[in-house]
Amino acid sequence: MPRRGDYIAIIESLFFNHYEEGVGTFEFVRDEIAEVAARLGIAAPSNVGDVIYAFRHRNARPESVLATQPEGFEWSIEGAGIGKYRFRLGVPAVIPRSDILPVDIPDATPELIRAYTLNDEQALLAVVRYNRLMDIFLGLATYSLQNHLRTHVPHVGQIEIDELYIGIDKRGRHYIIPVQAKGSKDRIGSVQSKQDMQYAGHRFPGMRCRAVAAQFLDDGVVALIELAMSGDEIKVVEERHYRLIPAEDLDRDAIHDYDD
Repeated sequence: MPRRGDYIAIIESLFFNHYEEGVGTFEFVRDEIAEVAARLGIAAPSNVGDVIYAFRHRNARPESVLATQPEGFEWSIEGAGIGKYRFRLGVPAVIPRSDILPVDIPDATPELIRAYTLNDEQALLAVVRYNRLMDIFLGLATYSLQNHLRTHVPHVGQIEIDELYIGIDKRGRHYIIPVQAKGSKDRIGSVQSKQDMQYAGHRFPGMRCRAVAAQFLDDGVVALIELAMSGDEIKVVEERHYRLIPAEDLDRDAIHDYDD
């Protein structure tokens, strides 16, 4: 199995094969990953795409790559078509705010589900679904259509959407709601949200898209963040935090005192 240091060496070499000072975007192809690994004398992973996934979601960029970032910007890796990727310089990943007062919600998650969830992301999606947090957050009636949807978007390539909801409002308007779910140690990726929105526009052109990122915070608090595109950048529309507690622990006075 390739070591983390091998992934760093591969992505670093791949980056500087194309990077030129002052350039904010450039593309490379999937096959280059194996070529770079061979040139470095490193065994390429059986799934070369894992190198890309690692630096999108798990690993920090190499220090030499970080040194090329202007202040307030960072390099992201996005799909650019079948077998193609793009390094793009843009605003950093979305980070939940630390100054938001959590709203207490009576926990409706079945104990059996909590006992058998396998990872943070799976647990988070289950918590959001069983507690109707999408309905509460967006003010819509929402229904889970599919989770872990692997699909293809023109000019982007293959993507995976953590969960896809359909929503309807009081006037009967329909919404498509792609959800990005992250555990407490992961990063909310602007690239993933952008690709989710591109899929929604391609697959459901007649529906309004409301993209949401969900993340576990400390003490099991769930952050929900609505995101939208402004030009070529991801912006935060609204952010709320929800704390799931036993119904008997609800503060009856606070229930009436929450501000809008």
